[in-house]
Amino acid sequence: MEGVYPRIQVRARQEKAEIHWGDETGVLSVEHHPRGYAPEGKTPVLVLPQSGRIRINLIASITAQGKVRFMCYTGPFSADPMIRFLRRLIRGAERKVFLILDNHKVHHSRKVRDWIAKYPERIELFFLPPYSPDLNPDEYLNADLKARLHAGEPVKDGTHLKRKVLSHLRSIQKQPHRVRKYFNAECIHYAA
Repeated sequence: MEGVYPRIQVRARQEKAEIHWGDETGVLSVEHHPRGYAPEGKTPVLVLPQSGRIRINLIASITAQGKVRFMCYTGPFSADPMIRFLRRLIRGAERKVFLILDNHKVHHSRKVRDWIAKYPERIELFFLPPYSPDLNPDEYLNADLKARLHAGEPVKDGTHLKRKVLSHLRSIQKQPHRVRKYFNAECIHYAA
């Protein structure tokens, strides 16, 4: 925070790059914690569909200016979905992207490094210190998404879960002021 990140900021200004923080997460259909009401003395009962555990994975990035980019995918996190996300990220970028990530092994994989090496004028990766999720502003996007999903109606099936995830993420994309507030947290204020 005192040495590396200020140097990234200086380079970003010099190269007219945009700084993004990225992370991946998964959302499960069984994470819903509903509330209910019943007459006094009666236990509220809420019958949920038996759709099993449905999971949606996503990769997202945010900026201190409130920009959100995301991509949903199925299957395990590997170099392939990471590269698809990176390709989409630079395709929509007007400036070079400095992407700050955690130290997941996929981020350091040969396949990802080889892909990044092809586009040095478009994207560059930087890494947070090991075991420091508290320094990644994108974790607040993940928490915001999961809190919102828990507050709504229970998930009925995979299509419903995906619709809810996409709806909320698109809503956040239209609220840059909301994303900028993530950077008010004391541990990531350095990135504001």
